[in-house]
Amino acid sequence: MKAIIPVAGEGSRLRPHTHTTPKAMMHVAGKPIIGHILDTLIPLGVDQAILVVGHLGNKILDFVKNNYPQLELISVTQKERKGLGHAVFLAKDLVAGEPVLIVYGDTIFEGEFSRLIHCEADANIGVREVEDPSRFGVVQMKGKRIVRLVEKPTSFVSNLAIVGLNYINSSSLLFECLEELISSCITTKGEYQLTDAFQLMVDKQARVEAFPVENWFDCGKPETILETNRYLLEKSVSVPRIEGSVVNPPVFISGSAKIISSIVGPYVSIAEKATVENSIVRDSIIGEDAKVRQCLLKGSLIGANAQIKGSASRVNLGDYSEIEVH
Repeated sequence: MKAIIPVAGEGSRLRPHTHTTPKAMMHVAGKPIIGHILDTLIPLGVDQAILVVGHLGNKILDFVKNNYPQLELISVTQKERKGLGHAVFLAKDLVAGEPVLIVYGDTIFEGEFSRLIHCEADANIGVREVEDPSRFGVVQMKGKRIVRLVEKPTSFVSNLAIVGLNYINSSSLLFECLEELISSCITTKGEYQLTDAFQLMVDKQARVEAFPVENWFDCGKPETILETNRYLLEKSVSVPRIEGSVVNPPVFISGSAKIISSIVGPYVSIAEKATVENSIVRDSIIGEDAKVRQCLLKGSLIGANAQIKGSASRVNLGDYSEIEVH
């Protein structure tokens, strides 16, 4: 089975991290977001991943090649960011009318999804109730069928948000609708939207149904990444013992990380070759090769190769940055 995964977004809400790291490569509970996504898709029978990449896309492709050799990896470059619909349309010739999964590259899912792909509808769209539907594409239902879809509504339409896990049986019809949007320059908020293409499918009498997704995590902002990190770490069973330091689970600590005279946890993820020394760290994510010394950190994101020394309570520090507080 094929899966299209658009990962070309800028990740502006995650700056400064996304100046040097693509959003899909942000670490959560021990691995990049794209790793969590692929771990969900492979048990569903996905053996071909079509990644729509942009700036820094080589970092995503290298990670997938090195860690998921069982996948056939195909990349398409979105040279201009014209929206999610445009990104998906770039994969048209690679799908050739076959059923396809379309999965957004900044969301993590958990659950039993076999029903998602064993449906007779033309499209099966993953949805979940949300408190702020204005941030998402939303659907209106009539029985099991979706009858209306609106991208980021300015007035209330529905609180059922499209969460980014979609199975398309009639992919030829979807690409026909995307081509219609693009050729006619039909945009919403300045971009070609996948939500609008789904609406065109409905308008053409396609059967579009909704699939409830309970465990869904939006990783588009620092606070939601930390929230996702907390949830996923709760499922961790290993509690590393580190001589001379205290570890309060749940945590993820890479085997190559150095923890010296520190208190770590709960809800801390520490990546490869990072160093935490003489510090107390809670509810934080520490990137690869980062160095944290003499700090009190809580609710923080520390990027790869970043260095921080001194007292601080909450820090959002990008890759290769350095802070020393006296």
